Amino acid sequence: VQLQASGGGLVQAGNSLRLSCTVSGPTFGRLVMGWFRQAPGKEREFVASISWAGTRKDYANSVKGRFTTSRENGKNTVYLQMNSLRPEDTAVYYCAADDNSVAGATSTRAVRYEHWGQGTLVTVSS
Repeated sequence: VQLQASGGGLVQAGNSLRLSCTVSGPTFGRLVMGWFRQAPGKEREFVASISWAGTRKDYANSVKGRFTTSRENGKNTVYLQMNSLRPEDTAVYYCAADDNSVAGATSTRAVRYEHWGQGTLVTVSS
């Protein structure tokens, strides 16, 4: 399983960005997908997670109501729509895949994810 994240960039506060993560391999429909971020000098933190069929989604409190994750299993792609961006959202964003899960599950814990993308930088200016 290989993950390729894209869509990061420089944006002004209040604006939006959409990140994409494309996954190689035949089992995308059975992967729990997660988004994490790491700001300079800080630890990696959970952002969002989505179950196999997209029926369950979890979000960090800091992004609830502003960020939305979704997936298109036919395209092996998961998305993170980020609205009302703030300077404190500045970070490298990583997508991750858990291939040892069950239907309907999500996970907020980084240790659950066996596969990680390379990260894409999001910079929000004030």
